[in-house]
Amino acid sequence: MSSSLRFAAARAFWADREAVDDQVQAALLIAQQKKFRAKTVIGLDLERKARHLASLLSLPYAVAGRVLVVFHLAEQRPMMSAFLDALEIAHDNGMIQQDQVTPEPAKLGPAAAVIAGQFPSDAVLLYLRTLMCQDPQTWGGLSEIVQRLEHA
Repeated sequence: MSSSLRFAAARAFWADREAVDDQVQAALLIAQQKKFRAKTVIGLDLERKARHLASLLSLPYAVAGRVLVVFHLAEQRPMMSAFLDALEIAHDNGMIQQDQVTPEPAKLGPAAAVIAGQFPSDAVLLYLRTLMCQDPQTWGGLSEIVQRLEHA
């Protein structure tokens, strides 16, 4: 993940008013690694908290997952919408409307190509990897496509 995407994701995470529990966990992690008090981290402005979070080499799975989801919902809806449109999956501004969705395997490659042609490659790869990590059963068919995009 590029440093600019890491920072954008961290910034979106700290700006999300519904991620308070995960933000507290992230503040504790930053405090521990940077030798700060947690209260100090929580009191920092958005930019400094984002910079500190983006600089961490690893995050607990739950926090990392929340950071990625919040980032995509805040910053990547046009890409999410374009991908789901190409898959012919009903959505509301990039949010899938059904509980269970099974994309047609034959449409995954062309849908990935659509967004790869419209959006930065690092953002596309991050989105596709996030889908695979969040729901490997549904999006596991993206694995080979991601590998091809990485080497393109």
